[in-house]
Amino acid sequence: MVKAWYMDDDKNDQRAEHHRNPPQFVSLDELYKKTGVEYFSLNVDTHETDGVLDKIKKDRGYTYEDRMEASKATLPNYEEKLVAFYTEHLHTDEEIRFVLDGSGYFDVRDRDDQWIRIEVTPGDMLVLPSGIYHRFTLDFNNYIKVKRFFIGEPVWAAHNRPSDNMDARREYVEKLTKGFVAAC
Repeated sequence: MVKAWYMDDDKNDQRAEHHRNPPQFVSLDELYKKTGVEYFSLNVDTHETDGVLDKIKKDRGYTYEDRMEASKATLPNYEEKLVAFYTEHLHTDEEIRFVLDGSGYFDVRDRDDQWIRIEVTPGDMLVLPSGIYHRFTLDFNNYIKVKRFFIGEPVWAAHNRPSDNMDARREYVEKLTKGFVAAC
């Protein structure tokens, strides 16, 4: 089960599980209300046959998927990629990640521009809305394997902060102000 909590802005230890002692945990409902990030719990062993993922993909219009594995052995330019993943950025499309193996952290900004760290492990699927500032890092296991989903052709471009004048960012801020409505 995914865990989420507020973290300090200390950038010295990006892989640290907790910065605040004790951590201020955030429920999945609070996470959605504060950021628009959606969470799904899937069965890694049966996701290809149980129909749950297929229904999510159909309901949300995901038409393209691939797999990505991040480790020193499998990811070309590993160190550079980790720096790029951890640089605060946004995308013009949703970022959908289903964790098949390994673990890591997605950090997202709430409406007050505070970091919320989301720990992901096998079976966790996150949908980060387009326009949300976020970053990703591996934990000390240095390994994650995920399925990535897209609507239509994949868009790989990350736009580093500040990108406040982009349409995706303005639309996200408007949704953040009005409140989010779950897609399914």
